[in-house]
Amino acid sequence: MKSPAMSLPRGVSWRERTSGQRLRIILQAGIQLGLLVAALYDLRKRPADQIRGPKRIWTLVCGVNYLGLGPMAYFFFGRRRTRH
Repeated sequence: MKSPAMSLPRGVSWRERTSGQRLRIILQAGIQLGLLVAALYDLRKRPADQIRGPKRIWTLVCGVNYLGLGPMAYFFFGRRRTRH
């Protein structure tokens, strides 16, 4: 079942959206941006030997930010587990 926000035509303006749809868009954008910033910050600070593959590739992967998939892929697959 599609949510109401997903069933609207592409040409719907911001003012034509309901307050719930607006809130959903703002929350999703905030989550995506937060994941992107966190992943890029971690990539910059983490030593290269603690990352699977080149940092440049993971930076590009993080750029694939559809639903935050790029940053989540980095957090789940790109970082090596450190042993304490």
